[in-house]
Amino acid sequence: MASNPYFSLAVLFVVALGFGLTPLGLAWLWRVVYSPAKPNPIKNAIYECGLESKGDAWVQFRSAYYLYAIIFLIFDVEAVFLLPFAVAFMGLDTAACVSMLVFVLLLVEGLAWAWAKGVLVWA
Repeated sequence: MASNPYFSLAVLFVVALGFGLTPLGLAWLWRVVYSPAKPNPIKNAIYECGLESKGDAWVQFRSAYYLYAIIFLIFDVEAVFLLPFAVAFMGLDTAACVSMLVFVLLLVEGLAWAWAKGVLVWA
């Protein structure tokens, strides 16, 4: 049986499957033995922060806030990438300077696109 070339692969698959399913099985067993379900009207009631909910839970949210957050993250990460370049500027060759110039130009292009689309208008 060990002469089969797929035997070690099958053993590895069984071990991997057992490695994932054993904790799940133990957790299920723990839940069944030590935490049986005891539903009642108080437990099944809808609440938020200990208070009963009032009104509709659906609230309209402007997606423009997400766009502001994404643009902020893009330019925040830009600063993280530019800092090592600025520190080692004198010791870098021309190719590194050109690649950083391309990086900055792509970011400027993204900023111009966002500005042209009206993403930066707060209204």
